[in-house]
Amino acid sequence: MKRPPVPPRMVERGRSPFQGRRAAHLLPQARLGGPMPWVIAIMVALTVLAAGGGLALDNLADRARGELSGSATVQIVEADPQSRAQQAEGAATILVQDPSVAGLAVVPQESVEALLAPWLGTDTPEDTVPIPALIDLRLRDGADAATLDRLRSLLADRVPAARIDAQAQWLAPVLAALSALGWMALGLIGLLAFTGAAAVWLAARNALGSNRDTIEIVHLLGGNDDQIARIFQRSILVDALGGGVLGLVIGMVAVWVMGAQFAALDSGLVTGGGLETSDWLVLALVPVGAVVLAVYTARFTVLASLRKML
Repeated sequence: MKRPPVPPRMVERGRSPFQGRRAAHLLPQARLGGPMPWVIAIMVALTVLAAGGGLALDNLADRARGELSGSATVQIVEADPQSRAQQAEGAATILVQDPSVAGLAVVPQESVEALLAPWLGTDTPEDTVPIPALIDLRLRDGADAATLDRLRSLLADRVPAARIDAQAQWLAPVLAALSALGWMALGLIGLLAFTGAAAVWLAARNALGSNRDTIEIVHLLGGNDDQIARIFQRSILVDALGGGVLGLVIGMVAVWVMGAQFAALDSGLVTGGGLETSDWLVLALVPVGAVVLAVYTARFTVLASLRKML
């Protein structure tokens, strides 16, 4: 007559922890292995690239807000060149004496024409498209609406053709778009983390299924769930370390290449989005987070599956 199998938990109570650890080593084939290091490398590289882009956009937006917070522009919209020059000089004289103005600079007319040349051309008669005179203002307490309204009323009598606008208002849609892109980068990082955890979960479940018979023998010999989980943890740790380092190198190179391409544009707005030393350190921590996520996902997956298995 065939004897019924002994329940594994009853066997475990009669075994020493040392026997359990030795029994757990019957799982040398319990490597997640396969494409897992490459999957982690791809996830880390994409995360580094997304994080680098998000940090660059955040730096760009912060610097733009800081530079434009106290800036305003005075336009003298007058068709007659002589009257325009006189009103620009008068506006500068009035504004420089105001206590809220930290400094100003009258933009040379040649510079204004050079800025408009790509759109208007160099042969456009001035009487056809009058070019306004520009004055850059730096305000002490920021370009708030109350200050701008007071300066407009101050210029209204002597410089009727003057218009004052805060530079931050012009770029408000651009800054809003940069902020939206930054949130999208953060969302992409979250999706990549979820995808990486799902890949580890699937690999751990597959490894458990292929080693089910051996796991049952390990339990009969005194191995417990925690000892078995450590075997899978060490496996995913090796895979995650290798994939994380490779992904970090690929991602860092990609971020550096993209930064060099944007820096070559020689645009003040774009170059303000460069990465600082602290940003590079944050990117270097991405593989650390990937390793921690992979190891704990593998552990929780193995423990949860073993509880259902027995």
